[in-house]
Amino acid sequence: MTVKQLRAFLAVAQTLSFTQACERLHLSQPALSLAIKHLEESLGGHLLIRSTRSVRLTPEGESLVPLAKRLLADWDNTEELLRQRFTLRLGRVALAAMPSYAGNQLPAVLKAFRARYPQINVTVHDVINEQVIDMVRQERVELGIAFAPEAPESLHFTPLFEDRFVAVVPANSPLAEGSTIDWTTLLSEAFITLQRPSMVRLLLERQLAAQGIELPVAFESHQLTTVGRMVAAGLGVSAVPSLCIEQMHELGARCLALEAPVIQRAVGVLSANADALSVAAQALREVIQETIATPVLGAD
Repeated sequence: MTVKQLRAFLAVAQTLSFTQACERLHLSQPALSLAIKHLEESLGGHLLIRSTRSVRLTPEGESLVPLAKRLLADWDNTEELLRQRFTLRLGRVALAAMPSYAGNQLPAVLKAFRARYPQINVTVHDVINEQVIDMVRQERVELGIAFAPEAPESLHFTPLFEDRFVAVVPANSPLAEGSTIDWTTLLSEAFITLQRPSMVRLLLERQLAAQGIELPVAFESHQLTTVGRMVAAGLGVSAVPSLCIEQMHELGARCLALEAPVIQRAVGVLSANADALSVAAQALREVIQETIATPVLGAD
């Protein structure tokens, strides 16, 4: 059975007239007759009894009418549903983003995306960098925002910008009076950082170890917000991606340019297969790329 054959049969069954069915379907009588003939051959029996004066349904034809209506309605609904998805009038997309991006730049991205595609539902997974990579690799989400993976394997990574780590100090600390600070001076204070296996923690430890500097940890937490509040409360200092500058300032801490050494890492969009994204995911990726805003010290 084909959709064309079912539409031909239903038109004849509803009008009991080949002439009227031809007008409804914009088909010639030979084309309509051929469609009915092929349908009957595929099913193995007659559906219509046709004479020179009338057209009647066989019992099998009568039983096919409600089934044909339901099948065609399902087909039309499916066709319209897919059309809406392809035209971004309907759909959903799942995104995983590391907290430093999710809590700072992502809201502006989602606002721009929502204004352009108000009918697309977006699910956001706010998870640590390593979980972002795992969720993309396992195809639990279509897109991920993370630091460049060390072993991309089959993942596709599109860089957005280089994120440079900045120092975070209490606003009332003498350290806050300057605009820059070096690692030796920063680490003379109690250091607060994220717990392992956070990529932020691992990046800091590896980069500093390469310079012969050990990272002494006085306090550690799973959340960047907690790290910021602890610094603001005067418990110590920290170093975070520049994505977090605005967040740290809102929490009451102060950010400074961090040197000797400068530590930075590319942030970008991850996908398992860049060529097999849904239309909604492609649209979201485009908005993410259009809405890049590299944080700058002093922008508070």
